Amino acid sequence: MATNKKWPVALMTTSLLAGLLAGCGNNNDAASDSQGAGASGSASTASASSGAAEDLKPITFSFYSEDGNPNWNNMQDDVGKAITAKTGVTLQAEFAVGDPVQKSALIASSGKYPDLISAKNSINKFVDAGAVIDLTDLIDKYGPNIKKVYGDELKRLRYSNDDHAIYVLPTYAGVGQTYFNAGGGFELQHRVVKELGYPQIKTLQDYENAIKTYLEKHPTDENGNKNIGLSLNADDWHMYISVTNPAFFVTGGSDDGEYHIDDDTHKVTYHYLRPEEKEYFRWLNHMNDIGLLDKESFVQKYDQYKAKVASGRVLGLIDQDWDYGDGEKALKAAGKFDQGYGHYSVTLNESIKDRSFQSTGFLGGYGIAISKTNPDPVRAIKFLDYLASDEGQVLVNWGIEGKHYNVENGKRVIPQDINDRKVNDAANFQKETGIGTYTTMGPHYGDGVKDSTGNYYTTNFPEQIEASFNDVEKDVLSHYNAKTWKDLFPNESEFPVKPWGAAWNIPVPSDSEVTVLDEKLKTITWKMIPQAILAKPADFDKVWDDYVAQLEKAGVHKAEELRQQLVEDRIKLWNE
Repeated sequence: MATNKKWPVALMTTSLLAGLLAGCGNNNDAASDSQGAGASGSASTASASSGAAEDLKPITFSFYSEDGNPNWNNMQDDVGKAITAKTGVTLQAEFAVGDPVQKSALIASSGKYPDLISAKNSINKFVDAGAVIDLTDLIDKYGPNIKKVYGDELKRLRYSNDDHAIYVLPTYAGVGQTYFNAGGGFELQHRVVKELGYPQIKTLQDYENAIKTYLEKHPTDENGNKNIGLSLNADDWHMYISVTNPAFFVTGGSDDGEYHIDDDTHKVTYHYLRPEEKEYFRWLNHMNDIGLLDKESFVQKYDQYKAKVASGRVLGLIDQDWDYGDGEKALKAAGKFDQGYGHYSVTLNESIKDRSFQSTGFLGGYGIAISKTNPDPVRAIKFLDYLASDEGQVLVNWGIEGKHYNVENGKRVIPQDINDRKVNDAANFQKETGIGTYTTMGPHYGDGVKDSTGNYYTTNFPEQIEASFNDVEKDVLSHYNAKTWKDLFPNESEFPVKPWGAAWNIPVPSDSEVTVLDEKLKTITWKMIPQAILAKPADFDKVWDDYVAQLEKAGVHKAEELRQQLVEDRIKLWNE
C-alpha cells in the first residue's frame, strides 16, 4: 500500500455512526425513514446539495469511467440539464476505449488525474498511487443522503482490513437490490420455441435440440440468407461474458470471476479446473462439430456480432442482454419481435441448479472516487449526495415529471407512448432523455426499494417490467407459466448469501503476485479454450490436457492460494 495518501485514514465519527444506525440498510421499504421526502426531495437535500447560492455556481468536473457509454450526450439530455440546474455541476466525461484496465493503469501512473474516477477493480492502482482521497469525513459532513442510502452497509465501503478508509462510493450495486427479471442465461429466439410448441428448455441437450430442429426446418431466412444456430461473442473482454462465464453457471457455480468458491469450505479453485466445466466446453466442441456453432464466433468483432444479431438470423445466444442488446433493439425497432430473445436457465443436466441469482448481499467496490487533484472535493461530494437524494434518484431513474412520467393517485406512471419509445427505441431515447445514463454515477437504492411516497425508486419493478414486454414476449412467457424470465430460474432463496460478496469485486493490491499470475492464466485460457472448442472431437481431451498442464506450469495453484487469502480477508472485513 502507498504511504503518500493525501488524507489520513480516519475512524468513523460519532455522527457518522449515528447515520449508520439511522440508515435504512437493506430494508426494501425506505418509507419509514425520517429523512425521506419522496419525489420532491428532502430537507437534507436542500441543505447539502443546493440550498446555498454559492453551491450553484457553475463548475465542471472531469470524469473518467472504465465502462463505455455510447449514449453519452455531454449532459445535454433532459436529465443532465436538470442535474446541472440543481447542482451547478457539469461533467466532462471520458470513457475508456480498448483495454480499460490498461487505460486505468496509464492514468494512475501519470500523476494527472480526473476529478472523479470510476475505475471499477482498477481502483487499487489509484489508491496505491495516492491519487484518491479518503471520503469518510466528507461523507460525515456533507453526505446526509449518502449515509441514508448506504445505512448499515457503510461498513462495506471500507477498503481493506489494514486500511479502513472509504475511497469509493459504490454505484454499480443498488442498496436493497431485488432482481425481478433475468437478462442472462441461454437465449433462444421466440420464433424457435413457438415453432416447436414451447418445449422444455432446461438442459444443454434441450437447448441443442431446439436449435437443431428449427434449423433443419428453416435453414435460411425469408431473404435466402443462412440462419445461424448459436453465435458467441469472443471479442476481447466479451470472452468472459459469452464464452467462459457460462461454464460455471451451467455447472452449478456462482459468479466469482475466474474462480469457484465452495459455499461451505470457501476453498478457491480456478473454475476451469472443475471436471464438470470440461464437459461444458466439450459440448461447445460438439456444437461446432455438427455445424450449430457460428464459425465466426472467435474471429468476429463486437460490432459484427451485434450486426449479426440485428439481422435476425441468429437463433441462439449465450450472453447478457446488455451485451447483445443493441442488436435486439434494432429488431424490435423494425417490428421483428419474434426474432427477439427469451432467457432460459440451462444446465449440464437436470440435477444441477443454476446459481445465476445467488445473492452476494450488498457489494461494495465498483463506484466513484474523488481524486486528490479535484479542485473542490466539497462540491464533488455534494454533487454525489444530490444524486443519492430522493429527488436525484427519481430524476435519474424516472426523468422529468410531466414529460417522462406522471403522478396519478399518488403513483408514478410512465405513459404508454413514452414506455414504447423506452423499450423499442432505447438508444435514441436514452441519448435524448438521459434516463439510465447517470445511474452508476451516484449512490442509489436497488430495484424493489420504495421511497416515502410508497413509489419505487427505480422503474424495474414487477408491474413495470411486465408492461415493458411486447405481445410476443408475453405470449411466450405465458406458455411457460411465467410472468418474467426470472421465473424460469432457481430463486435466490434456494442458496446461501455469499459472505464474501463476489470474488471479482475484491480489490487486489497492485503489488500482489496474483495480478501477474491472473494475466498469465488469462492469456493461456483465452488461447486454449477456443482451440479446445474448435478441435476435432477426437482431439478434445488432448487439447484440454495440454491446457491444464500449461495452467499448472504458469502457477495456477499459487494463484488459488493467493485468492483464498483475499476471500478470507474480505469475509473478515465485512463481518468483524
